[in-house]
Amino acid sequence: MAFLSVIRRWHFLDGFSIRVISRCTGLSRNAIRKYLRSDAVEPKFKVPA
Repeated sequence: MAFLSVIRRWHFLDGFSIRVISRCTGLSRNAIRKYLRSDAVEPKFKVPA
């Protein structure tokens, strides 16, 4: 299952707060908030050349 879909499901369907999701995943609250606001399917990471 896609990582962002899990975050969205926890927040919108299960009603978890951003703080709880942050504690469960280890990501910062700002990152969780950014993922919830974006329309991206998966986070894109920069890969060094």
